[in-house]
Amino acid sequence: MSDLRDTITAVSTPIGEGGIGIVRLSGKKALSIADKVFVSKDGRRPSVFKTHTIRYGHVVGVKRSTNRKLSLKNTGVIDEVLLSVMRAPATYTREDIIEINCHGGIVALRRILEEVLKAGARLAEPGEFTKRAFLNGRIDLAQAEAVCDVVKAKTEASLKVAVGQLEGGFSVEIEKLREGLLELLRDVEVQIDFQEENIADIDKDVIIEGIEKSCNKINSILETQGLGMILKEGLMCVICGKPNTGKSSLMNALLRRNRAIVTHMPGTTRDAIEESISIKGIPLRIVDTAGIVKTNNLVEKKGIEKTKSYLKKADMAIFMLDQSRPFDKKDANIMKELALDKALVVSNKSDLKQKLNLKAIEKKIGIKIPSISVLKKRNLNVIEDALVKKIWGGKVMHPEAAFLTNIRHKNELNSALKHLRPAARALKNGSSWEFIALDIREAIFHLGLIIGKSIDIDVLDRIFENFCIGK
Repeated sequence: MSDLRDTITAVSTPIGEGGIGIVRLSGKKALSIADKVFVSKDGRRPSVFKTHTIRYGHVVGVKRSTNRKLSLKNTGVIDEVLLSVMRAPATYTREDIIEINCHGGIVALRRILEEVLKAGARLAEPGEFTKRAFLNGRIDLAQAEAVCDVVKAKTEASLKVAVGQLEGGFSVEIEKLREGLLELLRDVEVQIDFQEENIADIDKDVIIEGIEKSCNKINSILETQGLGMILKEGLMCVICGKPNTGKSSLMNALLRRNRAIVTHMPGTTRDAIEESISIKGIPLRIVDTAGIVKTNNLVEKKGIEKTKSYLKKADMAIFMLDQSRPFDKKDANIMKELALDKALVVSNKSDLKQKLNLKAIEKKIGIKIPSISVLKKRNLNVIEDALVKKIWGGKVMHPEAAFLTNIRHKNELNSALKHLRPAARALKNGSSWEFIALDIREAIFHLGLIIGKSIDIDVLDRIFENFCIGK
C-alpha cells in the first residue's frame, strides 16, 4: 500500500495538445514544493497564499540555493501558469492541494511535472488522489468507485446514476442495512451475555422478522442490477432482416447521419457495422447486419455467419419486415434465430403498397407490429419508444434512485444474504444464539466491504488500479 506521508503529483488532464493542462499535488509538502517551482508576479510564495485562491505567475527551473530568493532573473521560465492553493481539510483529498494550470501540450506538462518531482513529490499511482479521499474519510468506498463511473458515463442518464452514487445515495441504503443488523446483533449479544441472568428472553420472532426484513431489502437492491447495468454499460441492439428491408437506412435514421451504405440492390451490407448511440438516455450499441439468405458467395456466407453470431449474444434485436413484400421463408428462417421476448418486430416501407399480412403475423407471434417508413421518416419515434419500453419492461426509471451498477457490490450483497437466510432458518429451528450472532456479524462484514467500513487491502488495490493516473 502506498505511503500516505508522501506528497504525490500527477498530470490530471489528458495527455496531448490542448488549451489547458493541470498538474496536481496533494500532501503535507504540497505548499513547500510549490514554493520551490512557482514565482508569482509580486514575488510572494504559495505557502502564504490564502486557501482556495488562484495566483498568476510562472513555473521555473531553478539551480537551487537556500540563500537565494526565487525570481525570474535567476531562473529558467518553463511556462506561464495559474496556481490554485487549497488547504486541508476542505479539499478533495482532505490534504493540502496545489493545482498548476499551464498551457496544454506534452512538453510543458512533462517539464512542470519533472520540476515538481525534483522538488520532493512522488508520482501518484492510479486513483491515488481518490484513494486518499477515501482513506481520509471524505468519501466512502462506494462513492470512490462512483468517481470512476462519472468519468466513464456514456449518457446523461448514466451520469445521473453515477452522480447520485457519488453523492451517497447508494451508500445510504447500505448503511441503513448495516445499522439495522447492528441493532439486531446487539440484542442477540445481550441474550448471549446474560442468558444465565434473570433477564427476559428476547422475542425470537422479532429477531427473525428483522433478519427477513433485511433479506427483502437486499433482494430489492439486487433486483435493480439489470437496470443499473443497462445505464452503466449499455445494450447491444442488432438490426436484422432479409436483404433490402431497410436495415441500413434505419441505422442511419437512428444515428441521424449516413453511416451505412444504402442502395436498392439487395445484399449491399455484407459485414456488420457497429455504432454507439443514446436513445432517451439509454446507451446502445447498434449493429447493422447482413441479410440472412442462402448463398454460395463466400463473402456473403461469412457476413451471414457473423449476423447469426451477433443475434446469439445481442441484448435485443430489431427484426425488420418489408411491407411491400409477402412474408416468406427468408423471414421465417430469421424469426427462428430470434428470441422474440428480446425482439422488436417492425414493418418498414409503409409508404408502399401493402403486400404483407400483418394481422396474420401478429396473431401467430402474439406481438403488435408497428408500421414505419424509414424513407419518409414516418413513425420513427415509435421505434425509439418501443425500444425504451422493451428495455425497461414497463418499469418507471428514476436515474436518481439507488441502482446496483457494480459487480463487486452485487457479490458482497449475495454474500450477506448467504449468511442471513441460514440465520433466520436456524433461529426458527431453535439453534443457539451464538450461531445466529456469527451469521449476522458476517453479513455486517460483507455490507461493510461495499462502503469501506470493513477494510480489505487487496480489494482496495484492485479498485483503484482501474482508475486513471491523476484522479
